[in-house]
Amino acid sequence: METVSGASNWRLTVRRSAEGIELLRAVTCDEEAVLPEELFGLPVTALGGHALAAGGREADGEQVTVIGAPSARDWDNCGLRALSLPRTLLRIGNYAFLNCGQLKKLTLFDHIRTWGGSVFMNCRALDSFQLVREQGLQGETLAYLCDVLTCELDVCIAEPDGQSARLLFPEYFESYEENCPAHHFDLRILGAGYPYHHCFERKQFDIQRYDRLWEGFLRAEHEEGTALRIAWYRLRDPFGLGEEARGQYLAYLRGHVRQALHWRLAERDAEGIGFLLRETEPSPELLAEACAAARERGDTGALALLLEEKRRGSPQVKQFDL
Repeated sequence: METVSGASNWRLTVRRSAEGIELLRAVTCDEEAVLPEELFGLPVTALGGHALAAGGREADGEQVTVIGAPSARDWDNCGLRALSLPRTLLRIGNYAFLNCGQLKKLTLFDHIRTWGGSVFMNCRALDSFQLVREQGLQGETLAYLCDVLTCELDVCIAEPDGQSARLLFPEYFESYEENCPAHHFDLRILGAGYPYHHCFERKQFDIQRYDRLWEGFLRAEHEEGTALRIAWYRLRDPFGLGEEARGQYLAYLRGHVRQALHWRLAERDAEGIGFLLRETEPSPELLAEACAAARERGDTGALALLLEEKRRGSPQVKQFDL
């Protein structure tokens, strides 16, 4: 058995090939883990079928132990909450993350070429993705994720030039209802998220098409919190954002400034509160309410911003010497 050091703890079963290393089995005792990019001087290029599936499954192959920081947790992917996949990864096999029910965030690069079937089966908590692009090329990873996952997706896209976009893809549901007289099943799609999950052309994401869905989304049945996050993410990370779309998102934000202020206070986002104050000009009454909430939370940074905005908006009292 080979033992190497790494960023996280892993018990790996691997197979070497001309392409690189395939991870046949990977088990960790960490809640947040990073898979290695290289073993035996070869790149890690593939995850085999059931490679990270939760449970006691075993596989035949070379055994490698990767030693990271000490951990007292059990060696079982059931507790895995966040995972970073290797930059070198090109292929993911069938049921690779089966039953990883606690997995919430996945970081991956946008050049995976092959996806197996039911890769994320029973990964019911998985809704956050950090997608990294290289060399200005857009792959098909985002199209795959939006196609196979109908839940709400929170996606951060990091471009190679340092620009970024954060996008929310609202959830939708598909159901089949039996149509007895016609002897077939009818597909029903519920939820306003379906168009967002399908704003792709030949598996390439169209960010302008995404923004054009906004007015239709507001006319459909939706949650205000979801709409607020869509508008907020596009305004805060305005990659590819046109002036017309910016105006529409900003108009919504200004109409829901109370909800936005309390949301960012709960997140202790002083920088975001500064953005809100610059873009929305909340009323004195709302500023007083937000100041009270910041005091209650002990958030001195946000409170200083709110008090300064309140002072600027107060009428100046003129004094005269008699």
